[in-house]
Amino acid sequence: MSVPDYMQCAEDHQTLLVVVQPVGIVSEENFFKIYKRISSVSQISVRDSQRVLCIRYRHHYPPENNEWGDFQTHRKVVGLITITDCFSAKDWPQTFEKFHVQKEIYGSTLYDSRLFVFGLQGETTEQPRTDVAFYPNYEDCQTVEKRIEDFIESLFIVLESKRLDRATDKSGDKIPLLCVPFEKKDFVGLDTDSRHYRKRCQGRMRKHVGDLCLQAGMLHDSLVHYHMSVELLRSVNDFLWLGAALEGLCSASVIYHYPGGTGGKTGARRFQSSSLPAEAANRHRPGAQEVLIDPGALTTNGINPDTSAEIGRAKNCLSPEDIIDKYKEAISYYSKYKNAGVIELEACVKAVRVLAIQKRSMEASEFLQNAVYINLRQLSEEEKIQRYSILSELYELIGFHRKSAFFKRVAAMQCVAPSISEPGWRACYKLLLETLPGYSLSLDPEDFSKGTHRGWAAVQMRLLHELVYASRRMGNPALSVRHLSFLLQTMLDFLSDQEKKDVTQSLENYTCKCPGTMELLTLPGGPTLPPVPFTKLPIVRRVKLLNLPASLRPQKMKSLLGQNVSTKSPFIYSPIIAHNRGEERNKKIDFQWVQGDVCEVQLMVYNPMPFELRVENMGLLTSGVEFESLPAALSLPAESGLYPVTLVGVPQTTGTITVNGYHTTVFGVFSDCLLDNLPGVKTSGSTVEVIPALPRLQISTSLPRSAHSLQPSSGDETSTNVSVQLYNGETQQLVIKLENIGMEPLEKLEVTSKILTTKEKLYGDFLSWNLEETLAQFPLQPGKVATFVVNIKVKLDFSCQENLLQDLSDDGISVSGFPLCSPFRQVVRPRVESKPVNPPEGSKPGDLSHVKTLEAILNFKYSGGPGHVEGYYRNLSLGLHVEAEPSVFFTRVSTLPATSRQCHLLLDVFNSTEHELTIRARGNEELILHAGEYQRMAIQVDKFNFESFPESPGEKGQFANPKQLEEERQEARGLEIDSKLDVHWRIPSLKRTGEASVEGLLNQLVLEHLQLAPLQWDVLVDGQPCDCEAAACRVGDPVRLEVRLTNRSPCSVGPFALTVAPFQDHQNGVHNYDLHDAVSFVGSSTFYLDAVQPAGRSACLGALLFLYTGDFFLHIRFHQDSASKELPPSWFCLPSVHVRALEAQA
Repeated sequence: MSVPDYMQCAEDHQTLLVVVQPVGIVSEENFFKIYKRISSVSQISVRDSQRVLCIRYRHHYPPENNEWGDFQTHRKVVGLITITDCFSAKDWPQTFEKFHVQKEIYGSTLYDSRLFVFGLQGETTEQPRTDVAFYPNYEDCQTVEKRIEDFIESLFIVLESKRLDRATDKSGDKIPLLCVPFEKKDFVGLDTDSRHYRKRCQGRMRKHVGDLCLQAGMLHDSLVHYHMSVELLRSVNDFLWLGAALEGLCSASVIYHYPGGTGGKTGARRFQSSSLPAEAANRHRPGAQEVLIDPGALTTNGINPDTSAEIGRAKNCLSPEDIIDKYKEAISYYSKYKNAGVIELEACVKAVRVLAIQKRSMEASEFLQNAVYINLRQLSEEEKIQRYSILSELYELIGFHRKSAFFKRVAAMQCVAPSISEPGWRACYKLLLETLPGYSLSLDPEDFSKGTHRGWAAVQMRLLHELVYASRRMGNPALSVRHLSFLLQTMLDFLSDQEKKDVTQSLENYTCKCPGTMELLTLPGGPTLPPVPFTKLPIVRRVKLLNLPASLRPQKMKSLLGQNVSTKSPFIYSPIIAHNRGEERNKKIDFQWVQGDVCEVQLMVYNPMPFELRVENMGLLTSGVEFESLPAALSLPAESGLYPVTLVGVPQTTGTITVNGYHTTVFGVFSDCLLDNLPGVKTSGSTVEVIPALPRLQISTSLPRSAHSLQPSSGDETSTNVSVQLYNGETQQLVIKLENIGMEPLEKLEVTSKILTTKEKLYGDFLSWNLEETLAQFPLQPGKVATFVVNIKVKLDFSCQENLLQDLSDDGISVSGFPLCSPFRQVVRPRVESKPVNPPEGSKPGDLSHVKTLEAILNFKYSGGPGHVEGYYRNLSLGLHVEAEPSVFFTRVSTLPATSRQCHLLLDVFNSTEHELTIRARGNEELILHAGEYQRMAIQVDKFNFESFPESPGEKGQFANPKQLEEERQEARGLEIDSKLDVHWRIPSLKRTGEASVEGLLNQLVLEHLQLAPLQWDVLVDGQPCDCEAAACRVGDPVRLEVRLTNRSPCSVGPFALTVAPFQDHQNGVHNYDLHDAVSFVGSSTFYLDAVQPAGRSACLGALLFLYTGDFFLHIRFHQDSASKELPPSWFCLPSVHVRALEAQA
């Protein structure tokens, strides 16, 4: 026997072999349709008996195997069923002749045969025949199963007769010697009368009867015959047949222990026999013992009428452990015969199937290992493939998955052996796919992202390479690309640098013809191949959704925002709510994107390849909102560190957008990489809200951009910074062009300013503007430009903080506009008391050119379009950096009285610039100052009635600080004085002008001198006020003198006594009061004023007579009485009276 049946199992020993074959030309479809119906009748119950007859059908069986039918009767073809097509009566004889020829092939062993004829009708079909069945077609053949049952019954009759004939003990007859084909020549010339020969004949015949009993459904009878055969054959050392007897004993015991079968097929047959007790199905555990059957109790029909004869327990039925031992012994006997290789191989397979049920994998592997080394004849390539495939299935059956995969792979390689003229690449590919589970390899890349790598990477890579090659030879480049992509993605960590280069080069060559996609590929046979995204090319470590730039970030209007605040809990803090919000923050981000604006997502990527990695068409994968992804291309250096990559896109609609991942094209393979499938990726969230579209404002200014970046403490970010250099007191216009560069109209605009923290005190408005002219150009359509003008006015303190100059003497300084010889001059040194003992560095004496830095932010709050309807706006900030250089300093200030309503303000001015500078006050001439020069200027000013100023808002507050109120009053007074003085400077060479403020100069003493006294004194000479010029009179004419008092204080004052003392000033410091001969009073020289009520007036009159010409001065003095002592001296400021006596007219 040369052709092994790898599907053999122990229960096949009880079956009758029936061959079903076509005669003539029969379509394969029709043949297998009938064959399937025939093979469905696999067992029938024997009439008048409880036995069951089992049939094994084959549509192909080698005739040489039939020669071993005496050795093991289940190998003998006992039935033949032929199927043929015959459509005319004239073809019938030829068809019937073919049937007889077919019978002759198995003629020596056939018990019975049948011919099924399809398509023939007429008289021929009406002739009654037992061995031929006629059917009009393949559909109209309902009686096929019934005819098969009749056919099996006829086989049983023949089988039973042969069993009875062989089992009957005929002492007078000589028992024939049963032989296998290769033994016939060895027994020629032997002594047939010897006892050894007779025992051999008896042993073999007993074994043969055991086979027939097993086929006839008499399991216990067969066990007895097998035991007797083993004893006889062992005594004569007939090892080949002893092995067969032991195998028969094992098969019968397996059938008893495992009625479900050992073939492992779905819906395995469960054989029933009269000799099987009801509890037989539970007797498959190790160590079980069976009923002893007394050989003397056997009858010719195999039925024991007296069941009490079944006594004791014995070894007729082997235990599960003994079954394996007997299989080992039988196989050892088979191995002694070279020509019994097929029998030995099949016995190994049967033993493995039994051990698989017993879950004894290690012992089963020993049988399989023995089967591998059994040397058969020269096998064909197809037989080799079948052998390795069956070995693989058996190893899989016992749980040796990697060993199974190994033999499956050997079978795959055998399909494309060089000796095959037409290699079966499809079969090779299919078998290679079946080896994957054994090597812990899955074609789903997601299985490789969970935990550590499983399996031997080197073997897995070899297998993947073979899949790539096989799919290419199949003519399926898409499969080659997919497998090569899988190899690169999952085995990247195990590839050497050279292997990485080779694999990527091969992949690029494949993708030139067939680019890699993310589509499912259907494999030959039905299963699908999932896509392989390149999540490691490059490796992504972090994904961060970026907020819009500060100038484009949308903000919710406060009035609308308050309506949307959730009030789910009345508590300020709830741990449950905080926990839920924390979970939400992991996904949803607390900023918004805007419809139509470019949005960014930053990836931190890493190139693991030893060469430059070119990534093309890299973009975002999103859901929830229509999103236009703008692909990018990048090139990463070899084995780069973390490298930032920014992917951008534009949301086209509103709603909630989720960034699911990104897509790339690497080495010609298009990949969709989802964040959920990326191991170890850090992300702060992937969901963000997209709000309706807003306009976009772009600003440009008339000033140059600043190199200084503002650092506002509040966190405001400026989109543009501009800088300007101004002198203290200078004003400059900043022209801002507002351009709508978005797609929505700009409808609303609000402008606010914020001065950043500065140590310098500013006077007046630093930034001022008029928004009405700009708003008149709104709504601003896309692409249109509006103009906005801002006035920048630098007005810092003009006073010198320290006494940096030497004392100014009257001799060294000239004063503009007023002589300094008056004895009434008062000099005030501001802030001398605050001079530090050790001045810090940077404020050293003489450092008057220190540049002050002022910074401010202009905020443009604008909105429009659908976003405005939803209550959103944008904020654009312009940073302003101003360097204020000093222009002039007022180092000292003093006052000189002029009249009761006027006085002179003296200012010491210092030019701190490097240019010639002119300065002037309102109504005064310009004073020219060279660079670094000091000058004193005098300004005649009207005194101020500060009590008439309106109250400041702070004075009306209920909780105002008195000190703060006094400071506000003083600032208001200073502002009023400064506006009246209107001091301006000009630098002719630079054509630059500015103001010079005295607001920070005036202390309390100076303010008192500039303030109108509560008692207003007026002196009139001949009815004319004498505050300005000298009053003229004639010598000898009486001069009328009137002193008036106006009480502006809140209380009553007086009475007062005033004395008039005339004198002459010789302009040398000498005043002459001895003028009794020159001046005479008409009446008394003392004037009396009665008490004056608040807001009341009083006057006193007198007269003088000048006897000589000349300039005379009248000094009016108050008497030191109680009324005048109670009032401050500043209330008694009377103007000096200058009278010029002229010659009398003739």
